[in-house]
Amino acid sequence: MPITAQHVRATVDAYLAEHPDEKGTLSILCEVVEQAGDTVASRKEFRGHVTAGAALVRPDGRVLTIEHRALRKWLLPGGHVEADDTSLCDAALRELEEETGISREQVEPVGDVPLHIDVHTIPANDVKGEPEHLHFDFRFLFRTTADAVELQEEEVTNYSWQFADMLTTEPLRSRIMAAAAH
Repeated sequence: MPITAQHVRATVDAYLAEHPDEKGTLSILCEVVEQAGDTVASRKEFRGHVTAGAALVRPDGRVLTIEHRALRKWLLPGGHVEADDTSLCDAALRELEEETGISREQVEPVGDVPLHIDVHTIPANDVKGEPEHLHFDFRFLFRTTADAVELQEEEVTNYSWQFADMLTTEPLRSRIMAAAAH
């Protein structure tokens, strides 16, 4: 069953219960969900659409980052949701497995509430016929002891296990550091 507006709202509500100070930052997400309804999970919804990412942490505190081919940036594994994803967390796991080859069996989810929800602008892509639009990236925390990575070379050019303090995005950095310490 595809990701619904109701699921997105419930996930945002659970997140805001833990991080009420981010209500203003996520107001645009809430507006788009109300306007778009269930199309908020469609990559063709150009007011903005939900995506899902995985913050994968090893016991030594390192977090997996990938170099995204199209954006030419180092990011957490993740991407667009698909029609057969049952939840945003499920989408994050699927994307993690697709981009890195690390299977679900090698990964342990840490809760069902996102570690972070990031709102960012994606530049226009004339080749794909996509105008500039927003991504609402639901980032979930996972633990693993896996080390071997097999990249999906169509989308990913490289990977790195970095110490969480090397991440530059807050509050993601401090939340991963706190989780890695436990």
